[in-house]
Amino acid sequence: MGDRVLKAREPRNPRKRWAARAGVVTVTLALGAAGLLAAQPAYAASGGCAGSLVRTLPFSTGEVRVYKTRDRACAMTVARTPGQRREMSVSIQPRGGFPVRDAGRFTRYAGPVSVHAISRCVYVKGSVGAGSVDSGWILC
Repeated sequence: MGDRVLKAREPRNPRKRWAARAGVVTVTLALGAAGLLAAQPAYAASGGCAGSLVRTLPFSTGEVRVYKTRDRACAMTVARTPGQRREMSVSIQPRGGFPVRDAGRFTRYAGPVSVHAISRCVYVKGSVGAGSVDSGWILC
């Protein structure tokens, strides 16, 4: 019995051959998509902010979460009880720069908003309904 390489036998009919190849492609794409879902980036768990959580600012109706990477600061306001639509807002301002804001009627969170913040303090504000918080200058 020498060294024989077993080959998968392709159907002779062109339509069946095309269907067999399409099945292989479909399985390959499905496995690739499953691999992509298993290796989610770090910002997926945070709702869109990259980096690590450096500050949480709680208030009566929610909290503002502040994330930091090497060169960016990001913030988002999260409602304490998600579900019904209500007014929410979040803003972040680097020292010496303009604020970036997201506001509207949301069910879970406002934001994320981010700014360049290499060696810069940031000022963060957030609100859900009647409750609000501001940070003062942080991450200096």
